[in-house]
Amino acid sequence: MKTYIFWFCLFTASAIEAQTISYEISFENAVHHEARINANFPNLKNDTVAFRMSRTSPGRYALHEFAKNVYDVKATNHKGKPLTISRPDPYQWLVSGHDGTINLSYTLFANRADGTYSQVDETHAHLNIPATFMYAPQLHERDIEITFKVRKDLKWKVATQLPLVSGTTYTAPNLSYFMDSPVEISDYGLREFETPRNGKNQKIRFVLHHNGTDQQLDAYFEKVKKIVMAEKRVFGELPDFDYGTYTFLACYVANASGDGMEHRNSTVLTSSRGLAEGGMEGNIGTVSHEFFHAWNVERIRPKSLEPFDFEEVNMSGALWFAEGFTSYYTNLLLCRAGIISPEKYVEGLTGTFNYVWNSPARELFNPIEMSYQAPFVDAATSIDPMNRENTFISYYSYGSMLGLALDLSLRQNDLNLDDFMTQVWQTYGKPEIPYTLLDLQKSLGQYAGNTFADDFFDKYIYKSGMPNYKRLFESVGVVLSQNIEEAYFGASASLNGDGNGTIVTHPKKGSPAYTAKLDNGDVITGINGSPFPDGQQFETFLKRFAVGDTLSVEFERFGVLKTASVVLEQNPEYGIHLMEKFDEQPNPSQLNNRKAWLKIE
Repeated sequence: MKTYIFWFCLFTASAIEAQTISYEISFENAVHHEARINANFPNLKNDTVAFRMSRTSPGRYALHEFAKNVYDVKATNHKGKPLTISRPDPYQWLVSGHDGTINLSYTLFANRADGTYSQVDETHAHLNIPATFMYAPQLHERDIEITFKVRKDLKWKVATQLPLVSGTTYTAPNLSYFMDSPVEISDYGLREFETPRNGKNQKIRFVLHHNGTDQQLDAYFEKVKKIVMAEKRVFGELPDFDYGTYTFLACYVANASGDGMEHRNSTVLTSSRGLAEGGMEGNIGTVSHEFFHAWNVERIRPKSLEPFDFEEVNMSGALWFAEGFTSYYTNLLLCRAGIISPEKYVEGLTGTFNYVWNSPARELFNPIEMSYQAPFVDAATSIDPMNRENTFISYYSYGSMLGLALDLSLRQNDLNLDDFMTQVWQTYGKPEIPYTLLDLQKSLGQYAGNTFADDFFDKYIYKSGMPNYKRLFESVGVVLSQNIEEAYFGASASLNGDGNGTIVTHPKKGSPAYTAKLDNGDVITGINGSPFPDGQQFETFLKRFAVGDTLSVEFERFGVLKTASVVLEQNPEYGIHLMEKFDEQPNPSQLNNRKAWLKIE
């Protein structure tokens, strides 16, 4: 019996090895942003095999057409004989005439370091897998091995959520996990700590490619640890990370682009700001946001994103929750972790609050429909002008404000959003059961009562109503106010340097500039008979006028001189401050509610 098992294990291992797809990537021409990829696909049954570059990337919802950066594609059989390659469309290479094995090779150009693309140069190889590796869709369940031929002359090391085989060879159990596993190869710094979960320790690793000091990394890592523990307290536990490890892949160098991108057991954090150039404070919010995704979106997962499609856009009506509620917790948890003050957190709500609730786009789309816009806005590219000022509110911002409203509303009933998120985690996230919007509504009903849940969803999710924030803020000793004496124009203008100014935004629908029929691109030559206010900001110039004043605006459109009469209105923007800023003291109830909300000791 033991002999049988021994031979069976050998046979199984051999069978798996025969099925394994192997990749090797090298960087000899990194100075010109090129990588060379060699891939081996064994034990093939079909005469013609389709190879693709992905058109999407996990965590993104728009198309990105990674095939455009691939060239010099070659294919041979296991004896090195060249094989026929045809191109049925821009995303595929069809290879035929093989002998059961196809060896594929190609060159990749990569020069953008963020959460979507790849960058290869002599500072690092920053690799997003969908932007880097061809794949065969019909072989998506096969094991994968990838060997990174690191530049030892540049002291490169490999960091990734992929489990290590040996040396610089890593493995993935299937295509989906491979595609979801970014890689940072550089002379990075590493810090890590362990935290217990269900009787075993899980490792949190922080990888940082930067040009700063070890002391700066140490100080930053202390903030990272505080964030990890603050977020753990929301849900009561960390997720059960695959292979027992979660890895932050941070790249804060001048040649990186600002971004953050969540993955199942890791996240990419990129910024052109080093820790000594403002990154110590400016980059930390992305750490908070992306780690929260380890629960909300990676495991508390919308059914509309399953399975993730690498060939088409991925549209979901739940992004107001998946991204938006995550955005709500981003700065709230920085406050709870002691990284920003309560005053800074509360006043920091102002910009997002005004952006959402003063947008005319709410007349057109509810939060679900705003989520549907993701394929057009999530790092998507277009060359035609769009009217986003009047038609779109980011689901990040919209959902963040709804998360705030839900949290403060629940707290008036001795409940809170933390406990609701924990319930959703236990019901859908921990067992990894994808949820629908109706599931969220039912969960809220189970937690807070069906009347409360139906009212919230009917008014604010299925419709675009605005919660009573004045009352909600008052419950935690926060003042929501408007300046009734400040005049409002409704569009922004910039100096041209020639004594004129140009309107650089679409006027807000219903605003004075919109009603006066001014438009984006109009060149303002004079106001009330005087030249455009050269030498000062347009917003500063407007402060000399009062609500109800009329501006006679002379402007040029398509070479034709025109005049518009703009009647200034009250500025619709709100201010958000702690009561103490107005020399008012919150009563004991308000103070206790605030302490419970912000977790102030």
